[in-house]
Amino acid sequence: MAKITKEAALLYHSQGKPGKIEVIPTKPHSTQADLSLAYSPGVAEPCLEIEKNLETAYDYTAKGNLVAVISNGTAVLGLGDIGALAGKPVMEGKGLLFKIYAGIDVFDIEVNEKDPEKFIQIVKAISPTFGGINLEDIKAPECFEIEDRLKAELDIPVMHDDQHGTAIISAAGLINALEIAGKKIEEARIVVNGAGASANSCTKLYIALGARPENIVMLDSKGVISVDRTDLNESKKFFATRRTDLKTLEDAVKGADVFLGLSKGNVLSQEMVRSMAPSPIVFALANPTPEIPYEDAKASREDIIIATGRSDYPNQINNVIGFPYIFRGALDTRATQINEEMKLAACKAIAALAKQSVPHVVNAAYNVNRLAFGKDYIIPKPVDPRLITEVSCAVAKAAMETGVARKPIENWEEYKDQLRQLMGYETKLTRRFLEMARQNPKRVVFAEGSHPNMLKAAVEAAQEGICHPVLLGNEERIEKLARELNLSLEGCEIVNLRHDRESERRERYAKILAEKRAREGATFDEANDKMFERNYFGMMMVETGDADAFITGVYTKYTNTIKVAKEVIGIREGYKHFGAMHILSSKKGTYFLCDTLINRHPDTETLIDVARLAQYTVQFFAQEPKIAMLSYSNFGSDSIGSPASVHEAVRYMQQQYPDLLIDGEMQVNFALDRELRDRKYPFSRLKGHDTNTLVFPNLSSANTAYKLLQEMGACDSIGPIQMGLNKPIHFTDIESSVRDIVNITAVAVIDAIVQEQLERNATAGA
Repeated sequence: MAKITKEAALLYHSQGKPGKIEVIPTKPHSTQADLSLAYSPGVAEPCLEIEKNLETAYDYTAKGNLVAVISNGTAVLGLGDIGALAGKPVMEGKGLLFKIYAGIDVFDIEVNEKDPEKFIQIVKAISPTFGGINLEDIKAPECFEIEDRLKAELDIPVMHDDQHGTAIISAAGLINALEIAGKKIEEARIVVNGAGASANSCTKLYIALGARPENIVMLDSKGVISVDRTDLNESKKFFATRRTDLKTLEDAVKGADVFLGLSKGNVLSQEMVRSMAPSPIVFALANPTPEIPYEDAKASREDIIIATGRSDYPNQINNVIGFPYIFRGALDTRATQINEEMKLAACKAIAALAKQSVPHVVNAAYNVNRLAFGKDYIIPKPVDPRLITEVSCAVAKAAMETGVARKPIENWEEYKDQLRQLMGYETKLTRRFLEMARQNPKRVVFAEGSHPNMLKAAVEAAQEGICHPVLLGNEERIEKLARELNLSLEGCEIVNLRHDRESERRERYAKILAEKRAREGATFDEANDKMFERNYFGMMMVETGDADAFITGVYTKYTNTIKVAKEVIGIREGYKHFGAMHILSSKKGTYFLCDTLINRHPDTETLIDVARLAQYTVQFFAQEPKIAMLSYSNFGSDSIGSPASVHEAVRYMQQQYPDLLIDGEMQVNFALDRELRDRKYPFSRLKGHDTNTLVFPNLSSANTAYKLLQEMGACDSIGPIQMGLNKPIHFTDIESSVRDIVNITAVAVIDAIVQEQLERNATAGA
């Protein structure tokens, strides 16, 4: 995990615009006519329509996609009762998570009121603004009354995520853990250490799934909650056991099947775990220090199934797997509440997703050959792109089936497509890539270590924990530049390839390269001279395994770099060409553009390779490729020049890949406008599908298209992403910003992880 310092956290929140969220207009506002529609006099018309029918507020305002994150700051994270205003950074953070994971807009509202009745009245008074309410960080037992009352008295979804988020995710994990252990929930003995809001909700949900109250023992800070205790409030009395012989945690866990910890760190010992029943299930969810360290739990016995709240161990019970998608499904059906059936539906959908085949991109993020349902994978990973469709749809269906949906969903496939598009734009793919790279950072060589942007990017990548940077260049120059830029080189290695101490390595690399290209006229002396050049030396580091990936391009013309890459690394077997892709995330969805960097004037053979590489790369990023091969003409209307080459490439691809959604040649407006294309060309293999992959007829059009969209602010861009080389060699250009280079570094790390897996699999197969 990346080390977070106080200074970094304060700077993150204060730099630029203070805080983490903002409000942006969603309608045109550049002309007087626009402003007259937005405000007076045009705004009167929707006001009058809403006055006649309050439901139309969902049609004319942002209410239907707006959630209030409301807190009084009495139980903030692990900080306790710090007050409403001090809790505001947490509420803004929750708003950010709603937005990036599910596209939901949020106003965070901090209420300086601890009296439950007054708090309830305040929330009720402001509720018409919102489509849903997320209660946050309110202490028990007041939170129970507040949520129950608001659910009963409002007609919009209300959920206290501290209670139900953990309950839903942990219950999903419990379903799967019990199945793996060969146990039934109605027979399982369950110990719950902790008696706050989360423990209360988790236990009630387990009972809803079939757990028997008489098999459950709950503990608070004073020990076992039993019927002979006289200090219990109403919420604790509900869980009081009749086992008055049990007093301590040590007593309670003997022979237990399940331990759920929602308390504090290091309260469960290895001896206690050994006293549990065969195949014990331990959910140690205290954060950041679990009730028992993961390593200690695993060492205590081989048959244990353990989950924690931490991202650096398997089976993370993380609320973000649930709450964004639960509210998404509730909002999209205009549900009047989030009821128990909707929570159970979310729980079961999450549990079921863990049993499905995992996308390659998720496997790569966690450095495994194949995540598969079992003791170390009982819950989906937070980066799994399928969560938004699986969980939101399950919640929406439950809302409809239980009669609380005011806007039923009629076409589920269309709804899933909308969710996928929403995810592509709102989650900013870069965030997912950074998370994946952070799971298994690799050794990445930065060719131009003395370039300010590349040096800044390498330092930032090291601080974010996505790679171990190796900077090529003169150490004195790099260190001087770092001092001028106030950068810490901690975690960065500097390699001066021209230094005498690197002579042995230069000669070793030269010998390998000369032998590799001996039949192409290469000599050792020629190869040795090339080892004084950054691109040759850096790529040889990757070729020989001295590094995992290579980033270059801020000084060097890409044409020269391409030549070196072909010589040193080579093109993947089965292809004669390689290419580059840019990923663009826009409000309309995520698009993959090829080839944006490498092939200037591709012929039919080159276009075929680019299309095949695009298919592989899009699938790698857990998307189904729907490919339009572009031109200035449509479907053979021009039979010479580049349209003819594209036409032949499409014909080949359709013959060789009959199940692939690919067609062309076509103009870009037909590629992107499904309705127009289907009406004009109903024979297209893409009929009924929204295109997500665009293969351009030449480099000029591809490069111009992505740069035009970037400059107009129409999208976020990641790239260029190399497709088709044997090793993770990735390119930037002279205009690349620090953030661009960091993003490419994350992609390079993911590429290296996959390459490592492929080599491991090949070795195992041999």
